[in-house]
Amino acid sequence: MGLSDAQLRKIRPRESRFELTDGKGLVLLVLPSGRRSWLLRYQFEGKPRRITLGEYPDMSLLQARNASEATRSIIKQGLDPALKRTEEKTAHKTSPTVSDLLTEYWDMELKDSPSGKERRRLVEKDVLPPWGKRKVAEITRRDAALLLDTVRARAPVTGNRLQGVLVRMFNFAAERGVLEHSPLMGLRKKKEQPRSRVLADKEIKLLWDALALDNTAMDIYRVSKLALKMILLTGQRPGEVCGMTWDEIDGDTWNIPAERMKSKEPHSVPLGSMALEIIGQARLYSPRGSAFVFKSSHFKEGPITPHSLSKAILRHWQEMGITERFTPHDLRRTLRTRLAEIGVDDVVGERVLGHKLQGIMAVYNRHSYDKEKRLALAQWEKKLREIVCIESVEQPAEIISLRFAT
Repeated sequence: MGLSDAQLRKIRPRESRFELTDGKGLVLLVLPSGRRSWLLRYQFEGKPRRITLGEYPDMSLLQARNASEATRSIIKQGLDPALKRTEEKTAHKTSPTVSDLLTEYWDMELKDSPSGKERRRLVEKDVLPPWGKRKVAEITRRDAALLLDTVRARAPVTGNRLQGVLVRMFNFAAERGVLEHSPLMGLRKKKEQPRSRVLADKEIKLLWDALALDNTAMDIYRVSKLALKMILLTGQRPGEVCGMTWDEIDGDTWNIPAERMKSKEPHSVPLGSMALEIIGQARLYSPRGSAFVFKSSHFKEGPITPHSLSKAILRHWQEMGITERFTPHDLRRTLRTRLAEIGVDDVVGERVLGHKLQGIMAVYNRHSYDKEKRLALAQWEKKLREIVCIESVEQPAEIISLRFAT
C-alpha cells in the first residue's frame, strides 16, 4: 500500500535514517536532521541505482509520483537518468551567460556594424542588469516578454528597438547551438505611433542659436552641436551623420557607402556652403589621423553616437526655449517637410533622404537625381538662412576644392 498525505504529515525524524516506501521504487528518505528527500531506486544495466527527485514538502506526494513516472520513462528509453542529470549539470556549468553571449555577438556581428555601439548600449542598459549572469538557455519567452514590457512602459520605441536587437542576438546563439530555439520567437512587436514632429521656423531659429559654438550657456559638446546642424542641413539619418568619415567627403559631395545606408545602396549628398563650413569647423575638433569628422571625446577611435545627440537634446530642449520635445530624427523629418513646402518634387525629396524609389519606378528609373538633389538642398539652405537670419555668402573656393585629407 502506498503512502498518504496524512501519513507524511505525521512523520518525525529518528536517531538514525530510515525510508518509507511508496511503490515502484519511489521512497522517502528521512534523516535525523529532519530533512526528507524523495528517491527513486531503479536497475540500470543490471546494477542498482538511485536518483534524488526532490525535497518534501517542497515536492508533494503527487509531484513525486509524477517525477518518478517521468524518470522511469527515461530508463525505458535505455538511458540512465542519473548520468543524464550529471551531463546536464556539466553542460549548464559550461554554457554561456547572457553577458558572455553579448561579448561574442559583439566580436562576431556588432563590432563592424554602423549601429553596433548603439545596439550594444541598449543591451548593456536594460538587459545585462537583470540577465547578465543568467545562462542563455535559461531565458524563457515569459522572461523576454516581461523585460520588454518593462522597457516599453518607460520608452515604447526603445522597447521595439531592443526587441529587434535581442531577436538577432538570440538567433545568433541558436545558430551556434547554444540553445534550441530563441525565447524571442513568437513575440510580436508593439505597434508604434508614427511620429509627426516637425520644427516650426521659430523653433529652428531657437535651436540654431543654441547650437552656436560660442554659446557657452548651452552645455552641449561642440562636435555634437555641429552634427545636429548637419542633420538639419542635409536630412540624413543621425547614425549616418555621426559616422561620417573624411574619406567620404569629395569636394562638395558626401558619398555614403552602401554598408552605412539603411537601404544598402550607396548614397551621395550634395554639400552647400553651410554644410561645408560645418565640416571645416569639425576639422578643428578632430585629432590628426582620426577617420571621423565628428570624433567622440569618450571613444578613443570612434565617432559620436546618435544616443549622445538624443541625450543632448533631452537635457537641453527646454533651455533652448522650445516648448515641445523633439529628437534628432525629427530634424530629418523637418527637412523633408520643408522641401515639400518650397516646391521640391516628392521623388527628389525622397532621393535627398536616401529612400529607395518604390514600385515600378524602382525597376525602370535608374536616374541618379544628383543635379536635382543639389538644387533642392541649395533651396533649403537659402530658406534656412532666412529662418536663422544668416546672410547669404559666396561659397569659398578653398572649401569647394578642398578634399578633407587626414
